[in-house]
Amino acid sequence: MAAGEREADTGAVDRSEGFGERLLGVLLDRAHEMPPQLIAPLTAEEVASVGGRHVSILLQDYAQLLLVPLPGRRLTVGRPELIDDSHAGTAFLSGAPVEVPQDDGVRMYLPLLDGSDQVGVLALTLDTVDDDDRRLLRRLAGLVADMLVTKHSYTDQFFLARRREPMSLAAEIQWSLLPPLAMSVPQVAVAGILEPAYNVAGDSFDYALNEDILHVAMVDAMGHGLDAATMATVAIGAYRHARRAEVGLSEIYAFMDRAIAEQFGPDHFVTAQMMRLNIAMGHLQWVNAGHPAPLLIRNRRVVRQLESPTTLPVGFGGEEPQISEQMLQRGDRVLCFTDGLIEEHEAGEEQFGEEQLIHWVNRIEHSGKGPRAVVRSLSHTLRQERGGSTSDDATLFLIEWRGGAADHLAVPE
Repeated sequence: MAAGEREADTGAVDRSEGFGERLLGVLLDRAHEMPPQLIAPLTAEEVASVGGRHVSILLQDYAQLLLVPLPGRRLTVGRPELIDDSHAGTAFLSGAPVEVPQDDGVRMYLPLLDGSDQVGVLALTLDTVDDDDRRLLRRLAGLVADMLVTKHSYTDQFFLARRREPMSLAAEIQWSLLPPLAMSVPQVAVAGILEPAYNVAGDSFDYALNEDILHVAMVDAMGHGLDAATMATVAIGAYRHARRAEVGLSEIYAFMDRAIAEQFGPDHFVTAQMMRLNIAMGHLQWVNAGHPAPLLIRNRRVVRQLESPTTLPVGFGGEEPQISEQMLQRGDRVLCFTDGLIEEHEAGEEQFGEEQLIHWVNRIEHSGKGPRAVVRSLSHTLRQERGGSTSDDATLFLIEWRGGAADHLAVPE
């Protein structure tokens, strides 16, 4: 086609590359072969091209208390920042950029989001900020987050930056087993947290969103240390294997039960809770194998415990479990937890108990925080109320059902 004919075609698509697209394109084009240690200098170079400076990449530590700076060439490496008391922490918890005017410009804190899981925060300074800057930097932060998550499997650099104290071998195994700590889509959000972060052993959780079904499991293996971590690993592996075979909750329980019994013998067990939530309808089903009853939260208050028939922990050869059901309302939250959270007590004192747990759930829910901020705040508050220490693993997992649909996200604007 001649040039004149192309110009006359008013329906032609403009494929010219703008400045922002070129900038992000450089990062995207290099990402597949980028060594992990070069993410930092390339990010700093990209920020510098739009007039930015003093670039820092801050990652969440394992205890979810601090945002720690990632070392790297051309990065500004300062002190760790408290998540609960810093501009970076505000951006991290809210998932939204924070802008702070300073004498030399504007300090920007952009959440690094991998899907909906907060990886950390990208911090930088600009002389001035307009909407074009905001849009470009938001997309840049998204690409940086994706690169950090993709490359973390190739290096120990990011793991080491996040550690603030030595980690036990059992905890090392458990952290390698976990899915992302949070997920959020228009219909549903989930968030989980484990304590003690550097010594957790027998507790674990898993989830998967397959079409309209959210699958969730929480396990607590007997004992402590490496034996408990090994049992939890087998339990989660068996859960995933059965779930991916697309069998029902009763069959999943039976498969996990056989796996633990055959591998560890009749004197070992794992308490477990397996759930399925239809995110289109709000229909929740679950099987309880020795866990405390979950809490149903409605209008930011615990309305009741989801009591249900329980079967024996996996490994004990229990009978076919009864499946319990609950229809959720939009905005409902379901809080699952392990017994380490409520059974903690100081010598000679009463256990922490479910009444205190419900009291603090109501108090923290009243703040209107999102699921990830709620489980984090609740876990840290409860640990303080239990005397600041945890002799047993203590795990929280929160589900928020929102309803609606997400099809609009697949339609180009």
